[in-house]
Amino acid sequence: METFKAHLDKFITISDEEFISIFSFFQILEVKKKENLMLEGDFCKLKYFVLKGCLRKFFVNEKGVEQTTEFAIENWWISDTFAFEKQVKTDFNIQSVEHSTILAIDFHSQELLLQKHPVMERYFRMVYQTAYAAAEKRIRYIYEMTKEEYYVHFSTLYPWFIQRIPQYLLASFLGFTPEYLSEIRAKLRS
Repeated sequence: METFKAHLDKFITISDEEFISIFSFFQILEVKKKENLMLEGDFCKLKYFVLKGCLRKFFVNEKGVEQTTEFAIENWWISDTFAFEKQVKTDFNIQSVEHSTILAIDFHSQELLLQKHPVMERYFRMVYQTAYAAAEKRIRYIYEMTKEEYYVHFSTLYPWFIQRIPQYLLASFLGFTPEYLSEIRAKLRS
């Protein structure tokens, strides 16, 4: 509970009483490593906030290969935003990478939360702006950098992330095969 309150405090100002009310709109879930929270073709009913652990969003391409598009670690949100907001079927899967403790909110509860606590509109706007800006940067890096430069850039910015995430998932996120990522790492070590 304190983790979420500290996170909210970075964006908005709320009293302890308001926080207790806000928190009541969420459910706390404990998920095991590799547990599926959402499957492609399901209606996107929930969005998740990671208190502890790591989740990933991915799709399976036409060759049957999983392509990771997003990770969420502590204090990050994850969902299929479009499918959640439109209440339609998703084209993605969400799975836990580690044993995780997460908050979940469904669409109806979110609407009630926003009505009762309009300050949360500001919070979500700020979170979405940050996420959108990060996505724009990632797209630019994909176009401007070689694969090796992209890996070096990512590993320099997020060295702790490189150590935490299994190599095959990191390769999927960066758009590499695990073998190619191994080659890049071996080349950089020599």
